[in-house]
Amino acid sequence: MALVSSRVPTHQSAVVGASLRSRLVPTLRLDVTAPMEDTVAALNRFQPRILVGYASALKPLAAEQHAGRLHISPQGVMSASEVLTPHTAAELEAAWGSVPFDVYAATETAGIASPCTYRNRHVYEDLLIIEPVDQDGNPVPPGTTGARLLVTVLFSRTLPLIRYEMSDSVRLGGRGCPCGRAFTLLGDIEGRLEDILNLPGRQGPVSIHPIVFHHVLDEAGSAGWQVIQEASGLRVLLAGLAPGASIEGVRAAVIGALNAAGVVETRVDVQLADHLERTALGKAPFVRGLAAPH
Repeated sequence: MALVSSRVPTHQSAVVGASLRSRLVPTLRLDVTAPMEDTVAALNRFQPRILVGYASALKPLAAEQHAGRLHISPQGVMSASEVLTPHTAAELEAAWGSVPFDVYAATETAGIASPCTYRNRHVYEDLLIIEPVDQDGNPVPPGTTGARLLVTVLFSRTLPLIRYEMSDSVRLGGRGCPCGRAFTLLGDIEGRLEDILNLPGRQGPVSIHPIVFHHVLDEAGSAGWQVIQEASGLRVLLAGLAPGASIEGVRAAVIGALNAAGVVETRVDVQLADHLERTALGKAPFVRGLAAPH
């Protein structure tokens, strides 16, 4: 197994990688912040049967596979710790021939939900209680996306977590699946509250959900994209440019989508980048809001 994720010891990804490494499961642990050519060379040497990583790490690797620089044939691909969009999932399937296994997890809770053979995500209700709530902390009706998520961990003996607040926006479904599991189904995972930008509008601030950018940018950046809010406006990073796309075309499309959502007077700067900006834990969030002043 090859794991492309954070090497920070306190992060769940690093803990899992260190725990699995044994003679029974030969494991290659790669730092997601390492240069792409080094990662590609290591994977080509190792030839993993299972490839695991963040969605923002797997997408550029799929682009390397399509470009002929990466030559691996994993039997399974698992995405974890970041939102896996349908477009990225399709790119991973096209690169390696199988639908990626998308695990919803967090460092504080470990695994929360994962798909069965029918690709329906089931919540680990024997290990966790999860409660989507609105902005005021009230439970939302089934089938409604919550503003935040309260999690109670049933298995932790070191540090109990009871109704621990996460800023994830998720939607729970019902029960019943052809696989036979009775656990609640997990519907959409729309991201985190921090991913929502507040931009100037005609009648005051407008909240822009990341889906506005997904519709425009998923097919434009061949190896990923990122929107960073700054005092002067929005900086859009494209890791590679898809065939037929152009900087000016992407900029016009982003401005058009923002205007349609009611945003006014927001500067948009589109740039090509060798890599996306990552957090200290190696994550590359699609959208990064305005940093708080020091």
